[in-house]
Amino acid sequence: MKSFDSLWVELSGKMQDRPDGSATVAAVDAGVHEIGKKILEEAGEVWLAAEHETDEALAEEISQLLYHLQTMMLARGLTPSDIYKFL
Repeated sequence: MKSFDSLWVELSGKMQDRPDGSATVAAVDAGVHEIGKKILEEAGEVWLAAEHETDEALAEEISQLLYHLQTMMLARGLTPSDIYKFL
């Protein structure tokens, strides 16, 4: 099972290695505007899942939102430490 931090390590590694066909590399390369649109989409899906779906479906939607938030962090050069100081 992954944690926020282990996902960060994985995605950071993909950005360093830039493997062919990586969705993470493609997302970050698309830029903050495209990532932002995806974050808005996923946030809406989280809300709808919370209102109308099972806990498992909600958890899956939240995991997708966390992934896209991390791609935004990568695109902007932020690290988890930059975020944790505000929690």
